[in-house]
Amino acid sequence: MPLLKSFTAKPAFAKVSAIALVLAFTAGLSACAPEVGSDAWCKQMKEKPSGDWTANEAADYAKHCVFK
Repeated sequence: MPLLKSFTAKPAFAKVSAIALVLAFTAGLSACAPEVGSDAWCKQMKEKPSGDWTANEAADYAKHCVFK
C-alpha cells in the first residue's frame, strides 16, 4: 500500500504547482502594462499602429489622450 500513497500525492502537488505557476505568470504580465489613461499608456498607444488597436483601445485613447 505505501506505493499507492506515493502515486496519489504527486498529482495533487503537481496541480497546486501548476496553479501557482500560472498565477505567478499572470501577475508578472499584468505588472508590465501601464495603466489605461496614463501618459505612458498614451505614448505606447501612439507608437502602436492604429490598425492594431481594438475598439476599446481606440475609445479609451480618445477619452484619455485626445479629449483630456
